Amino acid sequence: MSDNELTGKIIGAAMEVHSALGPGLLESAYKECLFYKLFKMGLMVEKEKPMPLIFEEVKLECGYRLDLLVENKIVIETKCVEQLNDIHLAQTLTYLKLGNYQLGLLINFKVIKLKDGIKRIINSPPSPIDRSL
Repeated sequence: MSDNELTGKIIGAAMEVHSALGPGLLESAYKECLFYKLFKMGLMVEKEKPMPLIFEEVKLECGYRLDLLVENKIVIETKCVEQLNDIHLAQTLTYLKLGNYQLGLLINFKVIKLKDGIKRIINSPPSPIDRSL
């Protein structure tokens, strides 16, 4: 299954959860229900996946936890905030970089229309520098 097909399924499941529950609950409720929905669809999904943090000689086995990881390649960060801002995007991008994942979905459930609360984030590898200059 391509990344586009997989993100389409994830977004569809998130929309079903949002339609059923509405925008007024806590983040943990949406995360649990989305986890259940994705699992029920037959996708491999991990919840609260520990993410180690390594800095020089310091290693934290569980520096952070990913909200959801789907098919070991799509990071889902769930939020329930008035408005997504740059720090939410930066947090998701940091998770992608730390885990060496290429694609993430930042989903804010505290919106009237869920399509307005979804951001697709790509962890692009750094572009090579032309050393011939």
